[in-house]
Amino acid sequence: MRGKLAIILLVVFLASPLSAQQLKGTLQQIKKSGKIRIGYREAQPPMSFLDKDGAPAGYSIDICKEIVTGVEKEIGADVKVEYVPVTAEGRFKALDDYKIDILCGSTTKTLSRSEIVDFTQLTFVTGASLMTLKDNKAFESGLDGTKLGVVKGTTTAAELKKLIIETSTDAEIVLFNSTIESIDALRQKKIDAFSSDQIVLIGIASKADDPMEFVIKSDVFSFEPFALAARRNDADFRLVADRVISDLSRSKKILKFYDKWIGKFTRQRLPIFEAMIQLNTTPE
Repeated sequence: MRGKLAIILLVVFLASPLSAQQLKGTLQQIKKSGKIRIGYREAQPPMSFLDKDGAPAGYSIDICKEIVTGVEKEIGADVKVEYVPVTAEGRFKALDDYKIDILCGSTTKTLSRSEIVDFTQLTFVTGASLMTLKDNKAFESGLDGTKLGVVKGTTTAAELKKLIIETSTDAEIVLFNSTIESIDALRQKKIDAFSSDQIVLIGIASKADDPMEFVIKSDVFSFEPFALAARRNDADFRLVADRVISDLSRSKKILKFYDKWIGKFTRQRLPIFEAMIQLNTTPE
């Protein structure tokens, strides 16, 4: 009888969620504090933005909500979600300074950025483009003589500068602190176009009161693979996030997020997105 009891207790012990002492890094911190802090950009629709009620919403936010559920399962406890707005320039430092635990938005995964943060599996694929006002005739003869706005500290800013140099284009790049500031400048005609990831431009136009006033170029001039970011060298936490992303891909639930936030604007899913889903279906 004692032998059977010992076996039962052993099974219960092995099946029990990990304690805070057994957990490491971000998972241990979440277990102790009882909360997870999600960093997001406030004006990057359809990836992350504030909805009409002032609550964080979007494609990346929905993925992060699934990750929160995965974290709760891993630590065996419910956690409170705290949303923390971040800027393009300060988002990675927010991770390093422990102000946020995961960055959910429209962040491009690059090797240079991987020197300071860790990235999950890809969550979306897009490219940089340009958006202008419908009545702006500045592009009829090309980009020469135009003013192009872009948010500083983004991969789009670097790619736009590279494009101008490689094409010997006589255009001026105007740097802004935020997307909202950039769009205000576009509306006031202080710049001729705003450059960002094409899917973000589509999201901005779709959320505007006057979406038909914007024109988005169909071509892209960069490759932008989106991923979520976590603190560097925190393999346990990143594994939880990757496991959730893989499960979303295997179950095709991620397609529901796509159709909800993006599909109604693009009408059909791009082949490169479908390929990304297949690559994300990492088996258990």
